[in-house]
Amino acid sequence: MENGFWVFGYGSLVWNPGFEHLERRIARLEGFHRSFCMRSIHHRGTVADPGLVLALDPVAGAFCDGVAFRVGADRADATLEYLRERELISSAYVEATPRIALKGGPEVTALAYVIDTAHVQYCGGLPVEEQARIIARAVGGRGPNAEYLYNTAAHLRELGIEDSDLNWLERRVRELAG
Repeated sequence: MENGFWVFGYGSLVWNPGFEHLERRIARLEGFHRSFCMRSIHHRGTVADPGLVLALDPVAGAFCDGVAFRVGADRADATLEYLRERELISSAYVEATPRIALKGGPEVTALAYVIDTAHVQYCGGLPVEEQARIIARAVGGRGPNAEYLYNTAAHLRELGIEDSDLNWLERRVRELAG
């Protein structure tokens, strides 16, 4: 951390990192898939009516394109504290430090938050229609679950990152929401 570090964002960090950074680059993480595989009981749902949020789900041969943020040494401790408070709210995510490939550049080690597949909030393998129904209705402390989906899909498109699963879910949730 004395030289700063990289953070890999694949969901709301793409459009709302919430921390100062020196650089932002498109990056790829191998071995994981961006997936609505985590029940949200705080930010985008409640304990009584959970929503769904994105997580990095380990899948052999898969990859996830996202955004890498370079944090300077002077902001490293504060950024790590902020990210832990934000991302580790229920311990369904775990901190990992995988290697990511920066677009047009080298591989670097980055901080990433991945799903704990043994955690009670993990729900990998939900049919996409069920995901759409949950996302269309759920609301949590940070607002409607659909807003999270819409923002993430739109910002990934703006960056030229294609995610056909997210795009399908966005269209279906808009249909369900009317």
